[in-house]
Amino acid sequence: LLRSPAALAAAAPRIAPARDSSGPARQGHGSSKAASLHWTGERAVSVFLLGLLPAAYLCPGPAVDYSLAAALTLHGHWGLGQVITDYVHGETPSKVANAGLYALSAATFAGLCYFNHHDVGICRAVAMLWSL
Repeated sequence: LLRSPAALAAAAPRIAPARDSSGPARQGHGSSKAASLHWTGERAVSVFLLGLLPAAYLCPGPAVDYSLAAALTLHGHWGLGQVITDYVHGETPSKVANAGLYALSAATFAGLCYFNHHDVGICRAVAMLWSL
């Protein structure tokens, strides 16, 4: 710490050598554009949900009901997908868990759409619960 800046600059390559830019790229999510876009999509859906909640209260209707059905299903699918990634290990159990997740997400979205079309809808159902 007591060295001069010139001595520190000379010692820097020995302390932390820089990665050779012509070498192989790192593998994993750090260099993956798809992972970055997925993360951005997750944040966008979360912000969209924050806007949908007041919209569901202020102007309930079919457009908000179906938007909520899609956004909540996608938000839950991605969240449970991270749980599977973190806690399910092995190729076969991972494939089975992911297949179950897709089935659960499809059933959830279909159920919410059925509820919106054939019953009162998500917004009105929550309002009815609040009135109890």
